[in-house]
Amino acid sequence: MLGLRFALNQPHQQNWPTDGTMDWLWPAAESAGIPVGLASANFMPLVGHVAEHHPNLKLIVDHMGRAGGLTDAPAWESLPQLLDLAKFPNVAVKASGAPSYSSAPYPFTNIHDYLHEIYDAFGPDRMFWGTDITRMPCSWKQCITLFTEELSWLSDADKDLIMGRALCNWIGWEL
Repeated sequence: MLGLRFALNQPHQQNWPTDGTMDWLWPAAESAGIPVGLASANFMPLVGHVAEHHPNLKLIVDHMGRAGGLTDAPAWESLPQLLDLAKFPNVAVKASGAPSYSSAPYPFTNIHDYLHEIYDAFGPDRMFWGTDITRMPCSWKQCITLFTEELSWLSDADKDLIMGRALCNWIGWEL
């Protein structure tokens, strides 16, 4: 097993992160060296608690910690909670689904500043591109070019990391 990912979207799963159901998982994954991805919009403070108490456990916050169904400023109201997690070197962020958090057309300029804040906090070594293509308001190509062509503040080296190399490094996949 190379990693775990938990969406916890079903009603019976939504309390697992906070009711003790998952308490066994954190030390077990840390001991086994297995990274854990979390769709954690509803329990961001817990991610910090887990990161602090399990410093050798690599955690990946999926969808930039955003809740589904929101766009524009309301989608980003809890961004400070995500940015606060950057202080933990064992927490990374997957920038999956970025276009879905904008009601603007491609290139979704109204979310560029939010992406820049995430980049500034986590850096290119802990920020990973992703799509969640089935719910994107744009093409696969536009999901890619949003990062490779539209975010002018990313260097070529940053793009190489964000578009795949950093994730491979994070989970220990040899390139």
